[in-house]
Amino acid sequence: MGKTYDVRIWSVRQRKDRRQSSAELRWKTGDTPHSQTFRTKTLADGRRAELMRAVHEGEPFDEETGLPVRELRQRNDVSWFRHAQDYIEMKWPHSPGSTRRTLAEAMATVTPALVKDSKGMADAETVRTALYSWAFNVNRRDETPPADVVRVLDWFERKSLPVSAVADRMRVRTALDALTRKLDGTTAAASTIRRKRAIFHNALGFAVDAERLTSNPLPLVQWKAPEQVEEEVDPACVPDPRQAAALLHAVRIQSPRGRRLVAFFGCMYFAAARPAEVIGLRAHDCDLPRRGWGELRIRETRPRSGSAWTDTGESHDKRGLKHRPRKAVRVVPIPPDLVALLRWHLTAYGTAPDGRLFRTMRGGLIQDTGYGEVWAEARRRALTPAQFASPLAKRPYDLRHAAVSTWLSSGVEPQLVAKRAGHSVTVLFRVYAKCLDGTADTANARIEAALRTAR
Repeated sequence: MGKTYDVRIWSVRQRKDRRQSSAELRWKTGDTPHSQTFRTKTLADGRRAELMRAVHEGEPFDEETGLPVRELRQRNDVSWFRHAQDYIEMKWPHSPGSTRRTLAEAMATVTPALVKDSKGMADAETVRTALYSWAFNVNRRDETPPADVVRVLDWFERKSLPVSAVADRMRVRTALDALTRKLDGTTAAASTIRRKRAIFHNALGFAVDAERLTSNPLPLVQWKAPEQVEEEVDPACVPDPRQAAALLHAVRIQSPRGRRLVAFFGCMYFAAARPAEVIGLRAHDCDLPRRGWGELRIRETRPRSGSAWTDTGESHDKRGLKHRPRKAVRVVPIPPDLVALLRWHLTAYGTAPDGRLFRTMRGGLIQDTGYGEVWAEARRRALTPAQFASPLAKRPYDLRHAAVSTWLSSGVEPQLVAKRAGHSVTVLFRVYAKCLDGTADTANARIEAALRTAR
């Protein structure tokens, strides 16, 4: 019903129509009547005085319960530890496994900062394990945690601040500072800090919705995250076409497992596909003509979240495209090189029962640890010792960066590059700024040629 300042409180009246006398206090908030019966008139007068004091102090009343808002909030007050668990439980049903992990990580980071004191707190790694893996994982609520985890969680039950205390801006600053640090005390990446701050803000908003806070204090805090260099692709990590070809060849020749993965890595390099998108790629979404360019229709991702975080108990989630509507499809034209690679892969290995192109030798989903080992060996074989010691193609994901960089340096319009890569033009210019800088000489030559023609 909401809050109201329209409150009427009547005098206490004695009731003698029952087996024993009692005193009744009656009052009205808005149009809603309320009453409460006490054993003695003294108790009723005391309660009436409390309500009158709230009226005189100009405090709003909750129309439905008839209680002063401050009193109602105190009744709803819980520890931050309990609130964080409630928040995770609220978000859990509608979140994929990777998001659940992110939420748990943020709450496990901020919760140790919102305690009465740190006396008796376990070491940082033990605390993180207890909170991240147990307290904030709804899937494990019915499991019995180890004794050391129980001790940590009991400690937080006793020491955690009430949510109402987080209305203090200095408490919020302490929590924000905690979000900037990793377990080893070093500063976290800028994107990690932004992500955890957003989750903390959302958790405080949930406290407002649950009437545990009157307002979200975070926007009022004058706090700025540590300055960090914007996350850009380092050109030193991006292989050129010759190096990429050598790496793919090294994947193919190293082992039977490598031969099964060469087309997997090829999709990253020739189509700028993310690893999770390649894992979910199905044969019916591939147009592979005998000659010329083909096409991939990317519509599904299979990110690895860990079996502890998914509803199915499988290690991979099944989701739509990143930052896109669930049924969105990204169409990517692919060159004859990749067409031939995929046709060979289908001939050699066929598909999984559900139509997926890529699977392990035992028929399971491709694991990042497995293809990571193959990639590490390919780098050792294909690169010189100096290149191997450098960040060049350090991660398979650098093949995607190589694809985007190749498209940009070839003169493809940024809008089309962004569309094929599956992100916004804004992200393209921010993340690939240094790669764009590398096309300056080509752009200058084109401008000079146009001016020469005009003269």
